[in-house]
Amino acid sequence: MKKPMVAIVGRPNVGKSTLFNALAGERISIVKDTPGVTRDRIYADVNWLDWNFTLVDTGGIEPESEDILLRAMRDQAEIAIEMADVILFLTDVKEGLTPSDRACAELLRRSGKPVLLVVNKVDNFDKYLTDVYEFYNLGLGDPHAISASSKLGFGDLLDEVVAHFPEAKGVEEEDERPRIAIIGKPNVGKSSIVNRLLGEDRMIVSDIAGTTRDAVDAVVKYNKNEYVLIDTAGLRRKCKVKDEIERYSIIRTVAAVERCDVAVLVIDATEGVTDQDTKIAGIAHEAGKGMVIVVNKWDLVEKDDRTMNRFRKEIRDKLSFMPYAELLFVSALTGQRLVKLYEVLDMVIEYHALRIATGVLNEVLARATADVEPPQDKGKHLRLYYMTQVSVKPPTFVFFVNDKELAHFSYLRYLENKLREAFLFRGTPIRLIVRERKEER
Repeated sequence: MKKPMVAIVGRPNVGKSTLFNALAGERISIVKDTPGVTRDRIYADVNWLDWNFTLVDTGGIEPESEDILLRAMRDQAEIAIEMADVILFLTDVKEGLTPSDRACAELLRRSGKPVLLVVNKVDNFDKYLTDVYEFYNLGLGDPHAISASSKLGFGDLLDEVVAHFPEAKGVEEEDERPRIAIIGKPNVGKSSIVNRLLGEDRMIVSDIAGTTRDAVDAVVKYNKNEYVLIDTAGLRRKCKVKDEIERYSIIRTVAAVERCDVAVLVIDATEGVTDQDTKIAGIAHEAGKGMVIVVNKWDLVEKDDRTMNRFRKEIRDKLSFMPYAELLFVSALTGQRLVKLYEVLDMVIEYHALRIATGVLNEVLARATADVEPPQDKGKHLRLYYMTQVSVKPPTFVFFVNDKELAHFSYLRYLENKLREAFLFRGTPIRLIVRERKEER
């Protein structure tokens, strides 16, 4: 089932980013008293009562403003509203009910989505409770009094949030077709690649960066196998954004990555690997997706016998956090090597879902610990009792040890390399979990 999405919206400076950071459990959004500081929506995974959902922070809504930045932030918030399953409408008890609040409430009412009215900055319930009653005038039901800065009132609010999530309706037949998200910054040729694979001009293709502003699914069949291709809105560096609507395309890409099996990161060969490419790759890496890096526009690069090796080195250096990613050089314009993409995808899909028997895993573990002795500290040795695989997509392994503190990062990386030597796991990340098991006397 799709992970629910919860959007925090409201006019500027009511504490949206403070609430977001408190619920996310870390300081992610910039918090400042100047309206308009949060210009780009930020997202985080949150868990409450066995529910996992994506929380989205938005820029403030100023319904009547003609300021280009505030107008863009309003557009951004409207997209969040469109995609959200539940909306948290945040207001400020200290400023009271404002005309902007009323305009925002009307916008949210038209959305038809579940809206929870949240009154923030209620640091003292006895002092401000009568002021909270004023917000009943918005006609959005009972206001939830909270203090984002003091983390008061969160439990009741989150209980109400998850109560509005759509329940799984019966046992739905799962779509077994692999989902492939085509991701990357604008104008690198994502839609051209999808069109070439489909054999038709399904996506709008132009030289204007940001033409694709939504995530679009298309089914393609090759060698009797079907794949669902998800073409996503491109991501751009903030300083280069002329069309403000591109500022919120990241959330569509995040949503597409969440529901894909393999992410195909498209890089422009004429530009090389940019900082934005690195950030986009990080989204897929953190989500544990299979990864293929496609270097497009390879036909436009002047080559010698070392060009490809130089590109490979640059990509591996700049994307060093994902050495497992498969690499392919193509041209969407000429179709060069694009058919090979299917072969690479099939391999990555297989490894992403690969499950290894516990007995075989522990043979590998025994050889690894015999070759390189586990670390020790102050005379205490790390003892690895056994390991087992607990899930796939991505392959996830649990090591049972005597002391987690002794399981240094470098030794875990060594064990990961040993797993890759034995089972390859090409194109997929591996997750390692360490758990303590006390020695039995």
